[in-house]
Order: sequence, then structure tokens, then C-alpha cells
Amino acid sequence: MKALRLPLALLFALLPAGAWAGSDEAGAPQVTIEQGQLAGTREGELAVYRGIPYAAPPVGERRWKPPGPAPNWSGVRSAPEFGPACTQPALPPSSLYYEPLRRTSEDCLTLNVWAPERAHNAPVIVWLHGGSLRIGSSASPMYDGANFARRGAVFVSLNYRLGALGWMAHRALSDESSGHVSGNYGLLDQIAALRWVRANIAAFGGDPDNVTVMGESAGALSVSYLLVSPLARGLFDKAIVQSANARAFPALAEPVFGMPSAETTGERLFDKLDLRDLPAARAMDAQQFVDRATQAGFSPQGTIDGEVLPMQIIDAFDRGAQAKVPVLAGINNGEVRAQRALLPPAPASAEAYEDGAKAAHGELAAAFLRLYPSDRIDQSMLATTRDGIYGWATERIVRKQAAEGQNAYFFVFDHCYAAARARDLCAFHAGELPFVFGRLRREDLPPNWPVPSRPADAALSRTMMDYWVSFAATGTPRSDHGPAWPGYGESEAYMRFDHGAHQGTDPLPGMFELHEEIVQRRKRADRQWFLSAGVDVSPERR
Repeated sequence: MKALRLPLALLFALLPAGAWAGSDEAGAPQVTIEQGQLAGTREGELAVYRGIPYAAPPVGERRWKPPGPAPNWSGVRSAPEFGPACTQPALPPSSLYYEPLRRTSEDCLTLNVWAPERAHNAPVIVWLHGGSLRIGSSASPMYDGANFARRGAVFVSLNYRLGALGWMAHRALSDESSGHVSGNYGLLDQIAALRWVRANIAAFGGDPDNVTVMGESAGALSVSYLLVSPLARGLFDKAIVQSANARAFPALAEPVFGMPSAETTGERLFDKLDLRDLPAARAMDAQQFVDRATQAGFSPQGTIDGEVLPMQIIDAFDRGAQAKVPVLAGINNGEVRAQRALLPPAPASAEAYEDGAKAAHGELAAAFLRLYPSDRIDQSMLATTRDGIYGWATERIVRKQAAEGQNAYFFVFDHCYAAARARDLCAFHAGELPFVFGRLRREDLPPNWPVPSRPADAALSRTMMDYWVSFAATGTPRSDHGPAWPGYGESEAYMRFDHGAHQGTDPLPGMFELHEEIVQRRKRADRQWFLSAGVDVSPERR
């Protein structure tokens, strides 16, 4: 890594020792931000600040309201510990993604900063965790930002409201809103955090004019929302998108694409929970509300409200209404190996599979069967669902940004290691995260996660971190340990991460074109296009 860190150090213009921030008598680093003085912890050559409130607590009457101004304080506030995770349902301990949470609370709008202790105008990375907008926390050991900071970036992670507390719309909420909209509270939290970063990050040595927003899964979906939200315009300069999706989302007050309005969904939830009005809903215990809403089937997602999200993601990109920023985006080859619940029932035979493809896709069936043949139904169904959710949506972002003249880079993570192979989890959904964060130890990972343990795993991780940090710094991913990464461009260039980093072109020939046609046909028919590319044509998937 030393060969990379020296040029980055020059780029980041590190100041002389002691010139960046103060420290108390015990040597703890201190900064002064808009809210007051803040004391962090010194961890090697890094200054780390945890649990910083970036918005008012969304409790009581502030439940289901846009985030309010962050609180001020007098004296020096100590910031040694993560804030609580946002209220969320518990995962079963057997789940691959289960991770014990230290504590949860509705008062959860905090962020964390890792910074080189003498940084000045360093690139900033803002991390949005995944978890289906339902679960997750910035305190996960896997999301520790120290390795990014050691490479010269200022790294920020944050919590945002989850589940029905963060994403529910309701007519009564729209009526009380000055803009007559509701929902999208978790997205508004993310925007508030980005505004906090712009106002305060220079105190930590970060450059407010060089901010990269980065997310995986629901975090990648959030980055997609931010790319098309006018309220986020100008708050970030680059985007890293890992396993995005671009399904149709409900409109605020009218049914679209076979979905009820978001307000109607909220009203039906109130009925299921026997809540007569907003005061009753705001008085309910937060954990009880979240648990009951989850049991009632509430699915958190963005709302097309004309203000925070003015239009569908794909419409915004088609109209050139997205933020014109460089992107680095990609998918995992085995995404759905850890998400088999998304698969429809397997056809009983190759003939049944082919009949299902013809019934679902008509004259597109021949192209479908070339990509997803009937002689390996299980693998084809995994690939179909991977591409229908993640592959098409993520490559679409890269294509559109490249067409706008922006630096745009695509990757496929296809690395498998012994512990993952033993469980048929090669390159599973989120499986790239330990490599991106450089957190490969057992204690860094969720308890049921297969652990990468070979020197080759660590080498791949170092290379990927090189690319990610240099992209955040300059808009061009580079590594002294890997080949030059060409832009997507007309050749559809990409980088494959397997046992190393390898250039290629057109990673999934014909995939994007087929799924784009499937989506456009369903869109014209006013039908949802999520989970629409497989061979199952049961009513709930039509």
C-alpha cells in the first residue's frame, strides 16, 4: 500500500503535525463544529468521533416529520461511542445477516467520522448502510471506516430512520405537511446528514467540495434516490453504488403500476394496527409500532411525491434529470445465493421451464432462454433474478452517466473463498463488503458470515480499497496492485474481481438489452417490473 499512499498524501495536502485540530490535556482530538466543541478518540494516527447528532431526535411530535435542526451544546461534548441503531425488527439469530445490536432507539440520527489526524482538504466518503430500509446500523464492525481513513479519506457513516417510522406515507401526514407530502423520512435524514457534512466536515480535515456518497443494497437504492432527488443536488460530487435496484415505487396519492398509493398503504396499516389517528400512532411505543407494522407486511420504500422524489428513478435517468456526477457501480455474481426467498418455485422439468419462459416473455423467450437456459434451471433462475433486480438497474446507472459524459465504472464481484464455497455462497449479496472495507477477521463480521481467511483474500481487499479510495479522491479508480480500470464507454468495459482484478468488456452479453425491453413493456402496460423477469407467472408476480 505504501506506493499508493504517498501520491494520495500529496493530493490531500497534509498539514504539519498538530496544525489541523486541537486536543485536550489527555491528548484526545478536539474539533469545533457548528453545534459546539467535540472531543473524539485517538486511534493510532486517526481521530475518531462517534455518535454525533446531525438532526433533532425524531420522537414525540417529531415522529414522521422531516429532520429538524441538530442540537447545540455548551462545553465539550465527548464522542467516544456509537449512537443507538434506529428502531428495527429483530432478525432470527440463524440469519446470514443477523448481527447483535448494542442498543436501538427512535432517537438515532447520529453519524460517525474517521479522519487522518492531520488531514486537510481530504476526500470525503459518506456511507449509507444496507438492510432493505428495514434493518441495519452504522455501528456494525464491518462498516468501520478506519481503513479508508488510513488511506487518506475522511469517512462518515450514519443512521437513518428505518421501516414504517422512516418510510410510511399517510394522508393525515400529507395534510399537516407544509408541502402536502409524506413518506421518505429516511431519505430526508440522509439529505440532512449530507448537509451536515457540507457545513462541518472541514473541521475534521475533509473537503466539502469533494464528497462521495456510497451505499450497498438498500444503501445503494438510497444513493439512487439521492442521484434523482432535487433536494440532494450539490451535496455530493461522486457516487459509489453496490447492488442497486430500480423497481417502480408507489406514488403519493394515486395508484401506479399496479400498486396502491403510498397514502393508501399507510392508511391500511393504521387499520391493521387499530390506530384511529396520528396522535394515537405517535403515542405508540416505537418498538411495538415497528414490530407490528413488520408483522402486518409493511414494505419500506421511497414514495414518488413530486418533491423529494419527483419521478421514478428510471424516468429521471431517461430525461437526464439525475445528478451529473462520476459513478462507480457494480454487482455480485452470486447476489441471490443468499436471497433464495426471492425465487419463484422451480419448474419441475426443462420443458416446464421453457413453457414458463414463453408464457412470461412471448417473442422474447428465445433471447431469454439463450441467457438463462433450461439445462441448468437452478443456476438460470439465480442469474435471472440477479439480473432482474440488480444487474439491469446497476448497469443502467453506469450507462446513463457515461452517456452524459461522466466518468462511469462498472464492476462484477465474483470472488469465492473456501468458507463461502462450502455453503454455496460464492459472491453472495453483500459479500463484497468485507473486501471493500478491509474487514476480513471473524470479529469484524456478523456471526454467521463465511470468513475470508487466505492471503489472496487480503490482497484482493487491498486492491479494491485502492480503487474505491482513489475514485473518491479523483474520480478515477486506480491501484498499484491492479490493472488500469477503463471507463464503461461504448465498449462496456468493466472490472471483474475474482482471484484478482481483471479487465473485461460486456460482462453479461445481452443481459441489459433483454431486461430493458422487459421493463419497458411492463411499464407501458402500467405494471410493476420488480421480480418480473423469471419464469413464474403466478398472479402475485404479474
